[in-house]
Amino acid sequence: MSNKHSSKELGSLAAKILKDPNASKIEKELAGSVLSQTNTDKVTSKELESKASKVLTSEHCSDTAKSLAGSVLSQSKKSR
Repeated sequence: MSNKHSSKELGSLAAKILKDPNASKIEKELAGSVLSQTNTDKVTSKELESKASKVLTSEHCSDTAKSLAGSVLSQSKKSR
């Protein structure tokens, strides 16, 4: 299991994104994952890992989405 947790600051950002009607679908999906991994031992699913990887390499995604994607990937299983 991963012993990493999302930071409180990133958790706060994720909560704001989930409430933002203008946030993109992928931002909200990543934000939900970040929140679910704040102060827990939950790990990222393979499906979300794949999406987060694509966000990091996309020139069309916001810096916010990329920050969330980085956090989500840091919560993934190292054995994958």
